[in-house]
Amino acid sequence: MAKRVIWIVLDSAGIGEEPDADKFGDVGSDTFGHILETYPDAKFDNLTKLGLRAIENTSFYDAATKQDVIGVYGKAQELSNGKDTTTGHWEMIGIYTKHAFPTYPNGFPQEIIDAFIEQTGCGAIYGNKVASGIPIIAEYGEEHMKTGYPIVYTSADSVFQIAASEEKVGLSRLYEMCEIARKILVGEHGVGRVIARPFVRKGDGFERTSNRRDYALEPSEHNVLLHLADAGVRVCGVGKISDIFHGSGICASVHTTGNTDGMQKTIDYMQTEPEGLIFTNLVDFDMKYGHRRDTLGYKNALEEFDAWLPKLYAQMTDEDILIVDADHGCDPTFKGTDHTREYIPILMYGKGLKQGADLGTRPTFADIGKTVEEYLLGSCVEDEKAIGKSFLQDIM
Repeated sequence: MAKRVIWIVLDSAGIGEEPDADKFGDVGSDTFGHILETYPDAKFDNLTKLGLRAIENTSFYDAATKQDVIGVYGKAQELSNGKDTTTGHWEMIGIYTKHAFPTYPNGFPQEIIDAFIEQTGCGAIYGNKVASGIPIIAEYGEEHMKTGYPIVYTSADSVFQIAASEEKVGLSRLYEMCEIARKILVGEHGVGRVIARPFVRKGDGFERTSNRRDYALEPSEHNVLLHLADAGVRVCGVGKISDIFHGSGICASVHTTGNTDGMQKTIDYMQTEPEGLIFTNLVDFDMKYGHRRDTLGYKNALEEFDAWLPKLYAQMTDEDILIVDADHGCDPTFKGTDHTREYIPILMYGKGLKQGADLGTRPTFADIGKTVEEYLLGSCVEDEKAIGKSFLQDIM
């Protein structure tokens, strides 16, 4: 009996502030809720059937939808200290981040910048400040095209971002600079991710391309992906999954050009990988719409995903389990341009699951990963340093 899990992360699709949102400046954030409030006629019919609007204690809860739910539903609270992609994904697979990754609201220390310039041989940089990607490229893009000096910037998240022109600098050179930066940014300055942000000229301005790459820290060895790998279970990553986990436990990976491509490549894997874990991150929700505070774009992207779900169902076998969740929030109606500390949805579907099972509120994202582990391995690996508790027996 071939067992398979298709795990899809809607990057940033949070469902309301967590109890400690005040510590993160995120009181009042509600990504899904505010999108539905702004566009009450949004077509999320398939997500609703999975149980989205049956999740209690959300702003969009509708008890009347429970009678038609075909999936398992609930929500999870983040235990770790953070609200970024790395922290959220790592917690899903059992890694607790007690101390938040360092952030740099005043830019990076001069010794970091000096080491970067020296080791990359880039000559100089532009930026070194907190900025949003589109404006900082607009600010320094013309000078960059003359000199080739990379644009370095950060955000409220723990990231060291390097923007460079594909035409002037080239992708291989940009990726090389990111790899060097990753080796520099360890220990005290071990940021969660170094991110390559390539762009091209478009008309009188510039446009970022889909050739982004993320360079994460090496995750703890105490995690579900390595437990699966040790047992010979294949894990295939779609999108930036392999980047987030530094390839840990990933046996095959494919990058994507956006959500639509990510959905198609998920189905492609379903047609070639009859068992194991297919792990997908759909980044457009966060990168294109959440951070840019594009509420309409976010709504449209969710509708596209919702309409695609029946195509995925058609590829599922009787033994398959589908999981749809998120990693944090990024409320497009909220202040600023940063992630928001929110609960995440847990939506699951499979012919072997109890229709309409309510998971309630799970105390950690790690419960999802432990459930995947128990399903694919038959039991959970004993690991005192990994967090999470499987809820598989409650839903089968």
